[in-house]
Amino acid sequence: MPVEFLGIAATNEGSEVTPRSGASFDKKYTRELARAHEDHGWDRVLFAYGSGSPDPSPAAAYVAAHTETLQILVAHRPNVSYPTFAAKTFATLDRISDGRLAVHFITGGNDHEQQREGDFLTKDERYARTREAIRIIKKAWTSHEPFDHEGTHYRFNDFVSDTFPVQQPRPRVSFGGSSPAAYAAGGAEADIYCLWGEPLARTAEQIASVKAAAQAAGRTDTPRIQVAFRPIIAPTEELAWEKAHRTLARIKARRAAAPASRRHPLNNPENAGSRRLLAVAAEGERHDRALWTPTAAETGGAGNSTALVGTPETVAQALLDYYDLGVEILSARGYDLLDDAIDFGRHVIPIVREEVAKRDAARTAA
Repeated sequence: MPVEFLGIAATNEGSEVTPRSGASFDKKYTRELARAHEDHGWDRVLFAYGSGSPDPSPAAAYVAAHTETLQILVAHRPNVSYPTFAAKTFATLDRISDGRLAVHFITGGNDHEQQREGDFLTKDERYARTREAIRIIKKAWTSHEPFDHEGTHYRFNDFVSDTFPVQQPRPRVSFGGSSPAAYAAGGAEADIYCLWGEPLARTAEQIASVKAAAQAAGRTDTPRIQVAFRPIIAPTEELAWEKAHRTLARIKARRAAAPASRRHPLNNPENAGSRRLLAVAAEGERHDRALWTPTAAETGGAGNSTALVGTPETVAQALLDYYDLGVEILSARGYDLLDDAIDFGRHVIPIVREEVAKRDAARTAA
């Protein structure tokens, strides 16, 4: 089966280890980072969403205009725009990019972050709204006849778009989460289901939950699975682990210098995904072939935060372990975003692609 690589489309050089040096949207850096991914074997990049961050849709349009083949994944929270408007926005982006768009729907795992933009629904209500929004957007992308909708969260009459995606029948939809409500919504609606990097056994359990949810929703197919990691690579194992501990020290220093009002709560996060990462970290620092958890523990399990540490060969083999579980999309971003994207593209992606090709050839010959 094919394997794809997803990187990050950051709009400035700031990360957990480095404060940004200028504006939140740095056109030169945004362009350089995207081109580094395109030039070094990555398939697509994610434009993340934050309540105070640059809007991912125009940022994606900017990158699409400065790249040729790099695919774009735009994160979207349904509370920030009405589904019919969002459908037109994304169809326009797919036109601008000549069919390179996918959309990642974020339900929101933190009440405070959601309330910053006027969203006071409960978490279960947010999942129901996301599921409803995805259905509307899919229909707006594909229906050439006017339609009405009267649901729990949205109501409108006689909508028909004059802006349709290049991709037929529509762009892909991705979704993430680690709670039963997330599995139910994403299992029913997602083309791609996104998980954070956990040990292999736990990842296998989550994949089974997604498949069961898809079956319960009446689907005959299942979402493709994506898993996200923070690779830390170096020419030798010793150097890689030295780099890992330097990275952890930089994360701690960066957090100590950050304003208290902007710190992610380290204890008792609201979302199931972060709680799962912290539980893994509490069980031990190292898991399986190369999974390392202190980076997750130090950041409160904030998003993609578990690391894979080792030589390019070790990290590639660790990624192949997940591929062998059924993971088809590997999401990775380093801590020094530009340099790490280049290094990972040069030294890890080719190994994984070569080994996947061997597996596929053997499977075909069997």
